[in-house]
Amino acid sequence: MYAIIKASGQQFKVKEGDIICFDKMGLEPKTEVEFKEVLALYNDGELKVGTPYVEGAVVKGEVINEGRDKKVIIFKKRRRKDSKTKRGFRRDFTRVKITSIA
Repeated sequence: MYAIIKASGQQFKVKEGDIICFDKMGLEPKTEVEFKEVLALYNDGELKVGTPYVEGAVVKGEVINEGRDKKVIIFKKRRRKDSKTKRGFRRDFTRVKITSIA
């Protein structure tokens, strides 16, 4: 059984027991989270696709922790122009363990 959910502007394919990193939600650890925007639900060979969401489908999860990813370096160079820029970026995330799909 798996579901495709929409969260923080992205789509994720999740199963029970998966650990997913979402954009920062600002929640404490061990907090319950519900995702009601379920786009598709697959169960026992049957696929339910919502228009736009599947009615009555809910994916529940538990917040594990919040943190920051590794730094990503963005380096731009224009040849023969003596022009270059270097920037760094660290993404804030919330790690969630999927507990149930209903």
